[in-house]
Amino acid sequence: EVQLVESGGGLVQPGGSLRLSCAASGFTFSTTTMSWVRQAPGKGREWIGAIYSDFREYYAKSVKGRFTISRDNAKNTVYLQMDNLKPESAAVYYCTAVEDGIISSWGRGMQVTDSS
Repeated sequence: EVQLVESGGGLVQPGGSLRLSCAASGFTFSTTTMSWVRQAPGKGREWIGAIYSDFREYYAKSVKGRFTISRDNAKNTVYLQMDNLKPESAAVYYCTAVEDGIISSWGRGMQVTDSS
């Protein structure tokens, strides 16, 4: 059974940082593209970025230069480092697994809340 479990959410402090983690199990993590998607209150889901099995990274324009995705294949874990946070960063963040260019599995999501 595929499982993706996010952790590390918290309050958005403008200019601050947060790191989300996603522990994966039930599939061959090291050969799987992983991505992050978020959904802000009242808005649709937004793809944030992805990291391929060869460690190539891609990001949405809205977060490029502020967010970094990394992976540790020894721990079957993918990370989302969020720096220079903005109030609009508040959202539920989802870890996803990607197969053949399509999201095949979703985590339950982790809340990142606006502190204002």
